[in-house]
Parts: sequence; structure tokens; C-alpha cells
Amino acid sequence: MGDGAPWIAKQVKKNFGQQGSYLVDFFHVCDYLSAAAQGIKPEPAQQQAWLSLQKERLKTDGLNALLNELQSNLESAETAEELAPVRRCWRYLSQRQDQLDYASAISQSLPIGSGEIESAHRYIVQKRMLALRVCRANGEWQACWSTHSRYAA
Repeated sequence: MGDGAPWIAKQVKKNFGQQGSYLVDFFHVCDYLSAAAQGIKPEPAQQQAWLSLQKERLKTDGLNALLNELQSNLESAETAEELAPVRRCWRYLSQRQDQLDYASAISQSLPIGSGEIESAHRYIVQKRMLALRVCRANGEWQACWSTHSRYAA
């Protein structure tokens, strides 16, 4: 799972071949969808409804319907790229179709977003750093390291 960077997908393919698969983080896809919603629907409530429908499509094998929806709302070719969120979303998704199989991941009880991993990583690192700072503040630095060095050997 990653943010859709092509080099990550290439590394997965190189290192795991047919045994591995790469899924674009659902949160990153939703960033593109959210921007597209603002380009398609004028009112915030309509944008939210549209976005909810597209998220559900992604989770239930509705990628083709989503791509068709985006394609029918593409900005004109004359529109500058930075002013074309629908086009950017359509291009991003259409170039990564094989990396958006959320329905399969969900059916296998696999995560579709990296939030849990990032959250756990942040929590664990912060907890360990806090424990080390407490040891240092309490003058127990040497005792702490001698305990940990015993397990490292």
C-alpha cells in the first residue's frame, strides 16, 4: 500500500512479482476525488453526496462507473492543469486501475488505508521516546541502557 507513486508500484512488482500486489491508499485517492467533487458539483452538500457515491463505487468494483462519471465532466482541453481537478483525478485513477482493487482487499479483511499503520507507528515511537526522556530526566539513563543492552546481545 502506498500513495500511488509509480516507483513504489515498480518496486513491489520487482521484488514480489505475481505474489505481491499494490494498493493505492484509499485516503490519497479520496483527496483527488474531493477536489474533483468541487469541480463537478457547485454546492457543498452536493459535493459530499457525490463524493460518498464515488467512495462506495470504489469499494464495490464500481471503478468503471466512476471513471465514466469523471470523463463526462472533464474540463476543456484549454483549461490549465492547475484549474482542472476533474481531469487530474481522472488521469490519476485511470493510470492506476490495477492498484484500486478495494473490493478484493475488503473481502479479505485487509486494510485499504495506511492510517492504522501510520497511527500505530506514531504512537509507538512517541511512547518509546517519552520513556527515554523520563529515564534521562530521572537520572536513570545508564540503568535504562544497561537493561536494554542486555537484550540486544
